[in-house]
Amino acid sequence: MTMKRQRRRRFYPVQQWGFTLLELMVAVIIVGILAMVAFPAYTESVLKTKRAEGKAALMQGMQQQERHYTLHASYIAFNAESPADTLSRFKWFSGNTPASSAYEIHAQACDGRSIRDCVQLVARPGTEKVDRRYRDPRCDNLILTSEGSRRAAMESCW
Repeated sequence: MTMKRQRRRRFYPVQQWGFTLLELMVAVIIVGILAMVAFPAYTESVLKTKRAEGKAALMQGMQQQERHYTLHASYIAFNAESPADTLSRFKWFSGNTPASSAYEIHAQACDGRSIRDCVQLVARPGTEKVDRRYRDPRCDNLILTSEGSRRAAMESCW
């Protein structure tokens, strides 16, 4: 090697490849900010999906109640502890299986009325029989009556 090349190497070292700590920290901060924005939106989306699952289960349960009323001229009360023959006719949970369901469904007489005349289906979130982790603080219980009345803690829930 010539003397000129040796001097050039000394002043211009071989270029290093990779990220500096500062670049890595900037990337981590950007990902953190995106996560802070995205997580609440994701959580709200999951709540809306579970709420829709509960409403669909109430509608299905009301169809089953109306079918029973057509045959027997009376509605029937049920809950998760009802006898097996009753639970075989009525679905008491909102999802595919009780463990994966967000709501427990039960039927009772409407307030101040007999079960022969009016039935009220109530979807309760996160009970002992279904997924306990699910809570719906804004809407809580979803209620549907055979008269078509829909209730929840807030009007926007239905």
